[in-house]
Amino acid sequence: MVALVSLWLPILLSAIAVFFVSCVTHMVLKYHKTDYQTLPSEDALMDAMRKLNIVPGDYMLPGCSESPNPMKDPAIIEKMKKGPVVVMTVMPSGTFGMGKSLTQWFIFCLVVSVFAGYVASCALGPGQSYMEVFRFAGTTAFAGYVLAQWPDSIWYKRKWSTTIKCTFDGLLYALATAAVFGAMWPKV
Repeated sequence: MVALVSLWLPILLSAIAVFFVSCVTHMVLKYHKTDYQTLPSEDALMDAMRKLNIVPGDYMLPGCSESPNPMKDPAIIEKMKKGPVVVMTVMPSGTFGMGKSLTQWFIFCLVVSVFAGYVASCALGPGQSYMEVFRFAGTTAFAGYVLAQWPDSIWYKRKWSTTIKCTFDGLLYALATAAVFGAMWPKV
């Protein structure tokens, strides 16, 4: 077993590595460009929604939180048949500042790296081979970056192509995390 505190440098450096890999995947490779489509009559829809003063939050149409058993409620069933059926997030109006989101992303990368370090530190002692450390840290990082995204396609009908692309991103992030931990694992 390795003390988690002794892994502070690989934790920090792996989070930095993932942060930069994510910049490359989103800004250079641009394969996420097709994740979201533009709605037809976007301006008309935005004008109509603006009049409703919808506060930022997560919404579903038809709304079914009021019904004790929405999938058997005839009114909700009829609304779903008529459509559209929508799951949406309304964000605050104004320009989308990246600073806060990038900071939160980096903190998330740190959290995943802490978990990867923790699992590897519980399973492995000092002086383990690069590949053993790579396997434990990489598998844990992959789980942290990827697995929670699949239910969005299962339950909320997010495009599977988007989930698969995010899974590929997570694999790259896990490989970066695993490489840093493997290279920096404490020796005997």
